[in-house]
Amino acid sequence: MARENLEDAAATLRDAADAASDDETRERLENQADEFATLAEADRGPDHGKLARHEHILSDIADEEGGEVADQVDDALESVRAFRETVEGV
Repeated sequence: MARENLEDAAATLRDAADAASDDETRERLENQADEFATLAEADRGPDHGKLARHEHILSDIADEEGGEVADQVDDALESVRAFRETVEGV
């Protein structure tokens, strides 16, 4: 179930990329979506530090872009945070 959260984040970020207003933002979101898709399939999941870095990048994108893209990024962040609750440690 937890890995599904990362898959959900990837799918939501792809939707956000489609709605992005410029190529740079679109590329950043596509890169993040690819990262989460890879993490969802990896033998070993990401640690808190890696997830925190992704959350920071996504928060920056949402702040810069606003509107529909920010809403979709926020949805993806909810999925990431739900996964992060399953990660041992901190």
